[in-house]
Amino acid sequence: MTDKLIPDLEMNFQLYDVLQADKLCEHSKFEEHNKDIFTATLATAEQIATKLFLPHNHIADKNEPTFDGHKVSMIPDVQIAYDAFCEAGFIAGRYSFEDGGMQLPEVVMTAASAYFMAANPSTTSYPFLTSAAANVICHFGSASLKEQFMPRMLTGEFTGTMALTEPHAGSSLADITTSAVKQEDGTYKIKGSKIYISGGDHELSENIIHLVLAKVPGGPAGVKGISLMVVPKYRFDDNGERGNRNDVQLAGLLHKLGYRGTTSTALTFGENDDCYGYLVGEEHHGLRYMFMMMNEARIGVGFGAAMIGYRGYQYSLAYAKDRTQGRHAEHSEPDKPAPIVLHGDVKRMLLAQKSYTEGGMALCMYGSHLIDRINTCDDAEEKLALKELLDLLTPVFKAWPSEFGPKANDLGIQVLGGSGYTREYYSEQFWRDNRLNPIHEGTNGIQALDLSFRKLWQKDGLGLKTLQREVEKDLSQIVTPKTGAMAKELAHYLKALHDIIVHVSGTIQSDKQATLLANAQALMNVFAQIVVSWIWIRQARVAEDKLGAADVTEKEAAFYKGKIQAAQYFISWELPTIERDLKILKQDNDVCSDMHPDWF
Repeated sequence: MTDKLIPDLEMNFQLYDVLQADKLCEHSKFEEHNKDIFTATLATAEQIATKLFLPHNHIADKNEPTFDGHKVSMIPDVQIAYDAFCEAGFIAGRYSFEDGGMQLPEVVMTAASAYFMAANPSTTSYPFLTSAAANVICHFGSASLKEQFMPRMLTGEFTGTMALTEPHAGSSLADITTSAVKQEDGTYKIKGSKIYISGGDHELSENIIHLVLAKVPGGPAGVKGISLMVVPKYRFDDNGERGNRNDVQLAGLLHKLGYRGTTSTALTFGENDDCYGYLVGEEHHGLRYMFMMMNEARIGVGFGAAMIGYRGYQYSLAYAKDRTQGRHAEHSEPDKPAPIVLHGDVKRMLLAQKSYTEGGMALCMYGSHLIDRINTCDDAEEKLALKELLDLLTPVFKAWPSEFGPKANDLGIQVLGGSGYTREYYSEQFWRDNRLNPIHEGTNGIQALDLSFRKLWQKDGLGLKTLQREVEKDLSQIVTPKTGAMAKELAHYLKALHDIIVHVSGTIQSDKQATLLANAQALMNVFAQIVVSWIWIRQARVAEDKLGAADVTEKEAAFYKGKIQAAQYFISWELPTIERDLKILKQDNDVCSDMHPDWF
């Protein structure tokens, strides 16, 4: 198998042909950059990912971090890769010049992250979590917090985590019991336990900065009483250097199905009544601050799922081209077995993988580009519309790729046959690593509820109206025949989406609301499949235009034809599957909601 993580044609197509990201340099925020700088950034990412992250991906999976009761140990390759990532400035890449960053567009940094996620998602998680944690401090922390933590987080000297989940309270954050009691010096004494904290303890950095959700006594009940605390593993001395150990204890490492190279930890805060933290922003507003990190992480989770899926697709494609088995019906030669890539069912499985992973990649890169559009928009009304669109699509950015990325990896195992089920081949690790993503950062069921009960309706449906505008604009530009036929098919389902949203709005206000609670995934399926179909049509339109160019090479022509074929596959094979979900929603189907626990 080739070690080429992402073909140049694919990355350039997504970034420059479809999204035209180089035009961001026309805005003052990015005027000091150009396409050459973007390309050089991606080349550096590819080089580090290929040389330092990829080689130990399988090794780290077989040699998990260990805890001897005093410290965590892991293979030295992780430290080497982490240091190289930090030295190249990637943690700080998206941050402003004033904050010590490179002020690169979000979409360029997302594209750069693709190489690391495809190469080694476990090692990549450490700097990615750090960047997200620093972003919360950057936006909501006081000047002193920023000064104390941000510079060393952006260089990787400190790493970061987010500590939300408690043993008794997973997604139900209203039930957390970790407390934060204010002291006379303005610090807070922290006490509680957190679990499943990725990167919660290790020796990769001098300090680990935990963002901890806690409740300050006397605050409102439920989620309205949650505050956000910065809790370092080590305190600071009078000179601002690392001092004594804070009372943050590693209770143990958890051993997950995949992502085995990332420490998954159970942490206790204040076991010896000596854990201190610092308030971020105001008391009782912590969930709003943390959601910024979570929403950023949700796009990252979706994109990571797409890239692990893509790596598995490329792996199974290479195997299918090399592996001979049976005879091909149209070219039957008794003494010459055919490569399995010629067999119809293998083509089906490869096309499905291609449509899932390249669709997920394009979907999340669209989301990242949307962030850049917001950040460079001077029109207040348009800025609000784009923000609502981003908010509307965030559940889809997270849930759709994290559902279909593992499905792609599952198909990758099937393409390899018996070999795919063995640890001697990498396909099974790809699936294990990706299986975590439907759970990460709010399960896909929670994303469906968020979409169904909140995101579709907020600001009087402004996000939905903006999406409609974006889709109509793209469809109006289509003049090529194959893409035109796909657009016509999508138009039918766009009408069905409109009708079902009208119906669901009535269901929410009726006594049948419980059925939608149980059927929210059906609405997510309808909405997400239509959105991804639009994303594929965007790609197909560009590919069909490029295919008509006079100077297109044979290699480029094959690439563009593959894009069009994958889009046709998705529109004809995948989009029609939402007919079942439309029927369930129209009927206010109560099969799931009326199921009694005693009947299982």
